[in-house]
Amino acid sequence: MSLSSRSPLYLAGLLAGAAAAHAAVPKQFDAIVPRALPGSPRAWTYASGAVELALAAGIALPRTRRKAALAAAGFFVAVFPANVQMAADWRDRPAPQKAAALARLPLQAPLVLWALSVARRQGDA
Repeated sequence: MSLSSRSPLYLAGLLAGAAAAHAAVPKQFDAIVPRALPGSPRAWTYASGAVELALAAGIALPRTRRKAALAAAGFFVAVFPANVQMAADWRDRPAPQKAAALARLPLQAPLVLWALSVARRQGDA
């Protein structure tokens, strides 16, 4: 199995891992939920984890891969404000934490491109 053929499974694994992290350590995710969103941060943390798990399942299955990968690209764009919130909140933290928060911002773009690539390859299949 080539790397490109495993790419969807790696993306699904990343999403499943993120979903598990949302459930296992929700407090760290609660802290980056933008305050402008209505409701409790914990509800948003669990909801985003559930979405990640559903996307992982959809990407893992060839029959639903294209639509799920497109949805994942949209999801990665939709959660970007949480990364912005984290960078803003962590601006006064020690340099390594501030650097980690700032590094998350440009890393969202490769995730979007990866999901779009998985969708495009599935469309060609």
